[in-house]
Amino acid sequence: MAPERRTKTVGLIVGSLREHSFNRIIAAAIPELDTSLAFEWIPLADLPLYNEDVDHGDGPEPVRRFREAINRVDGVIIVSPEYNSGIPGVLKNALDWASTPAKTAALRGKPVGLVGATPGVKGTILSQQQIRQTLEAIQARVLPFHKMYVSQVGDKVDAERRTLTDDTTRKYLKRYVQQFILWIDQARALD
Repeated sequence: MAPERRTKTVGLIVGSLREHSFNRIIAAAIPELDTSLAFEWIPLADLPLYNEDVDHGDGPEPVRRFREAINRVDGVIIVSPEYNSGIPGVLKNALDWASTPAKTAALRGKPVGLVGATPGVKGTILSQQQIRQTLEAIQARVLPFHKMYVSQVGDKVDAERRTLTDDTTRKYLKRYVQQFILWIDQARALD
């Protein structure tokens, strides 16, 4: 009898609080690209600002839920904009909460992928560099060698800003997700 194949669960974190942000649109397209996976949205809106004075035990209730959500999934894909040539504050705050306590941090050893969309022409190169630097300090396992930047995203979604419509972007995003799923297995083998 063949062993039962467990469905992988991927957490989706969007580094923007805007309801109809371009990055939320991109993140919403990801589950459509691979129906063999389960996806879980991991929201950031309820997280308080990081404060070491209250970071003991499980932390504040929103932090406990956030950390538990990360622990439940096999890997996390962060889909984030670039604000002022850098990482959005809400995402940096979330990563700080996910980095403690250091020895059991939710993101420590967790496979992570990075995707970013912007209306500009350069993609989210600078913010992804900063996100990657923070994740490496946390000892998360960031997908190496593969990058997913969506530039001029306004031309790649519908007029209502609800759906990714560009087939080329979908193709590259699907390829990125496939590489990330392979990375989850490779990262597990490193344990």
